[in-house]
Formats: sequence, structure tokens, C-alpha cells
Amino acid sequence: MAQGSEPMVYLASASPRRRELLAQIGIDCLVMPADIDESLLPGEGVEAYALRLAGAKARRVWERVRAPAPRPVVAADTVVIAGADVLGKPDGLDDCRRMLGRLSGTVHEVLTAVAVVSAVGESSAVSRSQVRFRPLAPEEIDAYWRSGEPAGKAGGYAIQGRAAVFIRELRGSYSGVMGLPLFETAQLLAAHGLRVLA
Repeated sequence: MAQGSEPMVYLASASPRRRELLAQIGIDCLVMPADIDESLLPGEGVEAYALRLAGAKARRVWERVRAPAPRPVVAADTVVIAGADVLGKPDGLDDCRRMLGRLSGTVHEVLTAVAVVSAVGESSAVSRSQVRFRPLAPEEIDAYWRSGEPAGKAGGYAIQGRAAVFIRELRGSYSGVMGLPLFETAQLLAAHGLRVLA
């Protein structure tokens, strides 16, 4: 955020990628991470899960900021799905090997839900993308882990970083795979009175 400027939205995320994506479309934000339980509920579908988490994050921050500065709160949640498996954030090298080994040479889906809460109410949308990885050698996965990039990333990779060389094809939203689908975000913000100019 530019020094001295007022935030246009609150971002319920500590993700620097989401902050950068908002800045890309001219939206200054104040980062206010939301700490919520991210456990998948029994029988919960993946889309419902992502929407629930994005909404819960946005509502948590809205409860803190709605007075005296009622700016919209933006939150998002990204899920990587490989077949029937939901891939979260790797908790170490072995987990990263498992995840990227699962993605190697295959197509997986990245689903990002975005939610906006303001005085107008709450609205949300989902972006779905398909990503095809080329086959990965075990030594590439290990080297990628040592770069530090996979830590904290859903599916164990960052499309905007070194993992770009793994991606043979993308169908869908690049910004959605990064963690904040800008098309859907701009539409939601407009519905809450905040126009995004291209």
C-alpha cells in the first residue's frame, strides 16, 4: 500500500501473492490474516469446503473492522485436487515428494474460492483451472524443495515461481492458480460498490 493512502479493502490473508494480485488491479489493501480451523468436514465436497473457508475468513475479519471503517473484506482459499486426493501444504520433504510425484505427468485441478464481505452483505465465487505437469524427476522435486518455494503452497508448488518450468499446459485462470482469481474478485468487488478499472 502506498504510504499515506487509505486501504480500499481488507485482505483476510497473509499471502504476499494475494496482496500482489490485488495491487496488480489497482487495489490497495490492509492485510489482516484470519486464523480459522481449516479442517475438511466429513462428507464435505471440495467446492463447498473452499467456499466455506473463504467465507469464514472474510467474516472473521469483517467482525473486527466493520466499525468505524466499513471497507470490503476479501478472502480466498485455494485447493489442489489430483484425482480423488486433496493436496494441502506439504509438511516436509517426504510430503512434497508425495504431492509432486502425484502431479508429475498428469492433469490436476486448482479450485480457488473468493469471498467478499461488506455492509452490502456477503458474496462469493469459485474459479476452476486445469494444470498439466510434465513428468518430474525425483532429483528435480528434491531440488525444488531445497529452494524453499513449496513450503506453505497448496499442492506444494507456486505457478508464478520456479515451478513454472513444470507446467506444460494451463486451462483456466492463472491468477486463480496463484491464489486469487482476478476476474471473479473484480466482479465481486463491483457488486460491493468498488469498481476496478482496467
